[in-house]
Amino acid sequence: MPFDHPVARTLTLRRDGLELSARHFGPDDAPLLILLHGFPDTPHTWDGLIPLLVEAGYQVLAPWLRGYTPGSASRAARYDLMAVSADVAAWHTELGGPRAHLVGHDWGAFVAMILAKQDPRRWESLTLLAIPPFGGGVAPGMWRYLPRQLVLSSYIPVMQSGLSPRLLTRRDAGFVRALWRRWSPGWAFTDDEFAPVAAVFTDPVMAWAATRYYRSLFTVQRRATREFSDILMAEAAPLPTLALAGLRDGCLSPDLQRVLAEHAQVQHAQLPGCGHFLQAERPDAVAELLLPHLRAAGAHTG
Repeated sequence: MPFDHPVARTLTLRRDGLELSARHFGPDDAPLLILLHGFPDTPHTWDGLIPLLVEAGYQVLAPWLRGYTPGSASRAARYDLMAVSADVAAWHTELGGPRAHLVGHDWGAFVAMILAKQDPRRWESLTLLAIPPFGGGVAPGMWRYLPRQLVLSSYIPVMQSGLSPRLLTRRDAGFVRALWRRWSPGWAFTDDEFAPVAAVFTDPVMAWAATRYYRSLFTVQRRATREFSDILMAEAAPLPTLALAGLRDGCLSPDLQRVLAEHAQVQHAQLPGCGHFLQAERPDAVAELLLPHLRAAGAHTG
């Protein structure tokens, strides 16, 4: 359930004719963490983790991806990961531009990787949840897990279909609810936990915007698509990096995540008893691994 403590401040930022929104927690002079959600989700995915981060002495910014709020959903706007990366960079500047920690889940992990590779000097550390590090060549052994991953990724062509927004909004976002169950089997999430997501995916324009991210992945005629691919597959950013996965992830193969993390030679761990939405399922376990990583990175750069 969304929490009331610590107190959230809602911030807004105008960019590209859109009104972007974010939640901010903690004192303005504390070290900054930027938490980036994915699909199909909202910043409320971090509700169990944020109190632990604030208690540990951090300030937290948790923005909505563009398109996931009424003020940022427009059929005239761009919805791709390069645009979101620029949004997050603008949020960082809006808060004064201190060296900050990037923590991303799903789409948010891709955005965090892009930002880290574009300008690593802006960031203290990188943490990826449910998405492994990409780039730096082909990981030995990954091929054996690709057939299974193709099955798990069968939803992607569906999201690229022109009918996908209607599919997402039907039956009170029933398709999205089914994705949550498939991707995190065993997680008995409540109606209250799902409510912020249902509010996004029962809205036709916001549902349309969310599907545009998938369509943008394969529009190779667009500069933004080519730029995203080039940066993603480039060498890893020289930042302390932590990759976390749920052992029951039904969206991205835990074995494939492990192989790619090992290839990247980053610190990594897999959490038992949870799936794709590990930060919502087991926030205490995520914090137990995340906080030492953040402290070590801050001590190294400080």
